[in-house]
Amino acid sequence: MSWEGDVLLWIQDHLRNAVLDPMCKFMGYAGNHGELAIAVILLLVVIPKTRRTGFVCAVSLFIAYGGAFVLKHIFVRTRPYDMIEGLSSLVGTMDSPSFPSGHSASTFGCLIVILLMMPKKFGIPALCVSLFMGYSRLHVGVHYPTDVLVGAAIGIISAIICTTVYKKKFAPAAPADEQLSDEKDKEKEEVV
Repeated sequence: MSWEGDVLLWIQDHLRNAVLDPMCKFMGYAGNHGELAIAVILLLVVIPKTRRTGFVCAVSLFIAYGGAFVLKHIFVRTRPYDMIEGLSSLVGTMDSPSFPSGHSASTFGCLIVILLMMPKKFGIPALCVSLFMGYSRLHVGVHYPTDVLVGAAIGIISAIICTTVYKKKFAPAAPADEQLSDEKDKEKEEVV
């Protein structure tokens, strides 16, 4: 058995419990077709101050989910619960291939944009939700660790590209006096 099987069986034997099991199942249902990311995007788009971030999240989600979808049908990896003796799925069987994790790709693709474009008080929780989504796919037994890592990488790369393109091509440039006042405000915050 590979190291990935050992990791999944260890999670099954040591971390599955009455608290984490329902939380991880919920994360799976919330991300089945990008629902969690879509809900976040809709919330961001409704609020005028975060609208642009919402649009960048939407583009990144589309790219990450699309990339994962294409790779799933190129590699057609069998789900771990069908390959690893003793491993069970907490959420039943899946019709789609295992590699890469679409849940991880879409969640990281959307929420890492928030980490890159918004204040840390929003970005850090977004990162934590992304990490928990990735873990939940292992916890319920439907993905190998490399499925989740590659899915997360797809999402992170998508988020970085989309954020960079937005900032270089579409972000409104602040007038020089606004930039100066922002720098003075930062200096004041550092002093205080």
